[in-house]
Amino acid sequence: MGDSSSASYIHMVQHLIEKCIIFHMSKEECMEALSKHANIKPVITSTVWKELEKENKDFFQEYARSRGEEGKSEEQASQKIQKTLSDSSSAARDSDN
Repeated sequence: MGDSSSASYIHMVQHLIEKCIIFHMSKEECMEALSKHANIKPVITSTVWKELEKENKDFFQEYARSRGEEGKSEEQASQKIQKTLSDSSSAARDSDN
């Protein structure tokens, strides 16, 4: 991968993480969903997530607090996001070609 394609890939992973956050998924749920539905290695998702946490500490502290109150199930969130992830990753792959 060249620098621009690496940056593009990381940007795509960040975008998919943001979609997971919309569905109130934990980091672990997001890692599993992206691995299963977008074929992204969990270590990559984890690394990008950690960088996002560093850059947005206040947001992630509030996000963790709100997730504790809501407690959506992984299965429910995974079902909702499956189509979105498939569509987003397909579109990203198409734009790279």
